[in-house]
Amino acid sequence: MPNTDIDWFADRFHEISSNVERVIQGKRPVITQVLSCLLAEGHVIIEDVPGVGKTLLAKSIARSIECDFSRIQFTPDLLPSDVTGVSVWDRNHGQFSFKPGPIFSNIVIGDEINRASPKTQSAMLEAMEERQVTNDGVTRPLEPPFMVIATQNPLEHEGTYPLPEAQLDRFMMRVELGYPSYETALEILDTHGVRSTFVDLMPVATVKDVTAMIDIARTVTVSDPVKHYIVDLVEATRDHPEVLLGASTRSALFLQRVARVWAAAAGRDFVLPDDVKALAVPVLSHRMALRPEAVIRGAGMEEVVLGILDRVPVPGAGRHRAGA
Repeated sequence: MPNTDIDWFADRFHEISSNVERVIQGKRPVITQVLSCLLAEGHVIIEDVPGVGKTLLAKSIARSIECDFSRIQFTPDLLPSDVTGVSVWDRNHGQFSFKPGPIFSNIVIGDEINRASPKTQSAMLEAMEERQVTNDGVTRPLEPPFMVIATQNPLEHEGTYPLPEAQLDRFMMRVELGYPSYETALEILDTHGVRSTFVDLMPVATVKDVTAMIDIARTVTVSDPVKHYIVDLVEATRDHPEVLLGASTRSALFLQRVARVWAAAAGRDFVLPDDVKALAVPVLSHRMALRPEAVIRGAGMEEVVLGILDRVPVPGAGRHRAGA
């Protein structure tokens, strides 16, 4: 029997993705990953070299949804209060009043987040994890939906600060855009050569739509075999001989949540092991640390996660609904 909610979810998901792809050409897989992160109530960090469209991708997703969004340009002199807000003296009322910072938006674009000091980076921890900001002893909630889309230059670039492990673990995904193919590069010259298509981009969804999609994704079934598969993958990262620090418990929760969205986007109300496999690299790799000897050997985190996916048995019952 067809599930009309799931069908509506899939239609809206692909409509938003297609709208973003009008600007970010040839990168549909990355677009769907970032959008899945939003609907799984997570945050995403986009890491790549300058000039490949990291900020434009974040702005295009924000503009495709009719919501409040803000952009923070992270620089070494940025203060925590520049992100969260500050209390100022109101002479007319004879008291302090709170001036909210740009974090009080539905979608927050943190551009080049690793150019700010660790103190300023850490100012976002409470907002990202608890969806609230505490200032002068007063806690103010952040209205849903709330998502941080951060862009980051590779750490070997000059003037960057590594993100604290505690903050990096709060990002549901880390994705890379990469360079476009030859054919896509030619298309970009044609479509963006005179006037960027971003200028004409219009919203195709509302906050109400996104909230409804988040609620629908929560109803997607995850069977016991698939749950065991998720835990097996996370456990395997901790036992790997080349891994110094394995994936956290939070990563298992995130992997389940975003797999629900991935399944709903495919028109299903249950998660398959293939959904988990498709998302394992962007969800797990940035939470792990390699042993020094593995780094010297040239091992990469993606290579390690892919190796774990090859070794961990896929549950044969994963294609059945829970209780079926």
